[in-house]
Amino acid sequence: MNSRKKSSKFVFSTDVVDASGKVVASDKKEVKLSSGKETKILQTISVGQPKLWDTKNPNMYKAVSRLMVNNKVVDQYSTSFGICSLRNDKDHGFFLNGKSTYVKGVCLHHDGGLVGVAVPKGVWRRRLQKLKDAGCNAIRTSHNPFSEEFLDLCDEMGFLVQNEIFDEMDNPKDKQYNMNEREVKYITRGYTEHFQKWGESDLKRTILRDRNHPSVFQWSIGNEIEWTYKDYKHVSGLWDPESKGGYWNKIPDLTADEMKARYNALPDRKYKLAETAQRLSKWVKELDTTRAVTANLIIPVASCASGYADALDVVGFSYQIAQYDWCKKNYPNMMFTGNENSGLLSEWLSIIENPMVFSMYMWTGIDYMGESQDKWPQKGWDGDLLDFAGFEKQKWNYFKSIWVNKAHLSIGTLPVEGSKFTVNELSGKPVAKNKKAMNWANSNMHWNYKDKEMVLVEVCSNLPVVELFLNDVSLGCRSLSECPDRIFRWAVPFQAGTLTAKAGFDGARIHAELKTTSAPVGIRLTTDKSTLTADGYDVAHVIAQLVDKDGNEVKTSDVKLTFSIDGKARVLGVDNGSNKSVQDYQSNELVTSQGRGMLLIQSLKDKSEIIVKVQADGLNSSRVHIETK
Repeated sequence: MNSRKKSSKFVFSTDVVDASGKVVASDKKEVKLSSGKETKILQTISVGQPKLWDTKNPNMYKAVSRLMVNNKVVDQYSTSFGICSLRNDKDHGFFLNGKSTYVKGVCLHHDGGLVGVAVPKGVWRRRLQKLKDAGCNAIRTSHNPFSEEFLDLCDEMGFLVQNEIFDEMDNPKDKQYNMNEREVKYITRGYTEHFQKWGESDLKRTILRDRNHPSVFQWSIGNEIEWTYKDYKHVSGLWDPESKGGYWNKIPDLTADEMKARYNALPDRKYKLAETAQRLSKWVKELDTTRAVTANLIIPVASCASGYADALDVVGFSYQIAQYDWCKKNYPNMMFTGNENSGLLSEWLSIIENPMVFSMYMWTGIDYMGESQDKWPQKGWDGDLLDFAGFEKQKWNYFKSIWVNKAHLSIGTLPVEGSKFTVNELSGKPVAKNKKAMNWANSNMHWNYKDKEMVLVEVCSNLPVVELFLNDVSLGCRSLSECPDRIFRWAVPFQAGTLTAKAGFDGARIHAELKTTSAPVGIRLTTDKSTLTADGYDVAHVIAQLVDKDGNEVKTSDVKLTFSIDGKARVLGVDNGSNKSVQDYQSNELVTSQGRGMLLIQSLKDKSEIIVKVQADGLNSSRVHIETK
């Protein structure tokens, strides 16, 4: 709009700038406007031979737009973007820039441990890098859009993002039990109270805000919405009294036509999920036709029969991998994949053994607050790869061995007693008690047990044969061909010393080891940043780890740590990562878990040298230096 008192000439220009700062394309328009008038300016700019954005080479550009009057810039705006092509094939999966691509994803909640939901960019960067190191290349924002900063990081670091918008639509969901609402409780009320008035506005503002991010490759309009439309259970037949075998991963007893007939026979009702979904999908496509519309379906067989799935370009399954083939047989023109998974090898195999199923999203990549019903003092969901403080769990190693095309070897241990395994008296090998035992559990990363206690040693590796040694004595080899869950197992009577796993080929062998540790004598203090920007926002993670006299990490003793700071910085809090820790976050002291703890500090707007110290009764203290510039 021309807010001047007279007609004026304006020049509107846009330069496309690459990562090196070079202008690679531009366009300029001259406009004359009368006072009080406004106009729209359309520019079409072509970038020749662009550097494409993908998860391994996240090439970015900026469109710098300027408004000029009399050769002076009166307004300027920069838009970051990337260039890539997305293609979904109902029979062959997902293609990024024409290349078949597996989506190795995790679901994330929007909290970041001790900082709650106000997550500094540096906290997300550390966590995302750890996920990236394990081979993860995709994030599902469950179950609401995340911050712009989060998407900026995904653009920069090379993560695909399934941008999820709603967890509720027409009907309320009981947040306490993740089902339809059983009774009206204030604590479980959610977005349903606002959906009819604000649903279109919130969805469209999300699309407009986020559509220039190359990381965003799908829009998810909903998560497990079927729970709130109770008739969907009836339509599926899976809850019928005569139906046997449970609901999870069960092939329906009804045919697709029988389900459709059940749906059509339902009495009239105020809200129909299929109609709501069609409306949401239409709103998305009014603003963006370049990405697929998806949703996370908890009763996919009923959603296909009802027409809900017809609103989707990609039909996402919440678990239920055994129903892929049934749905494809009955609905051959639909595309099916995984939008939420338990993090089992079988779910990964469902991808690599079926070209159509291109994605899995592990529930969840990182521990988060909530969903700890009746488990106090557990305060949150026990995720898969990282804990509340962003420390790696053993499952991080497991999926790294599956997702990363590099030789990997790591050791986990736990007592046989109380595990899901017994020991064969003749062979001495571990034997699974049931099928559920053949799933990875987050085992210990230490070799400290009672003398002669029978210990289950679990080695994850992507190499064909692993040999285990205890104090340089071979305990034999295991072959990947005898490990249906890709975990090499031994039953070992505990003996203090060094447990070593070796694998590889001649001239290219790798090893991993665990050592029995003695009592802690000191604290090793490290930081992920030695320099902070003095902007009042940058953060550093300071990690304290107990060590013994030989410098080995002690993970079986815990002590109270006290942190202190000299210099200008703000303490955001402390955490030990345990989901059963109910210690105060906003403190300068904590009791360790697995012998470790973390202090999170934030810069001020002053340049300063910061000295972080940590001490504990009877242990040698430690310090690190951090500079703010």
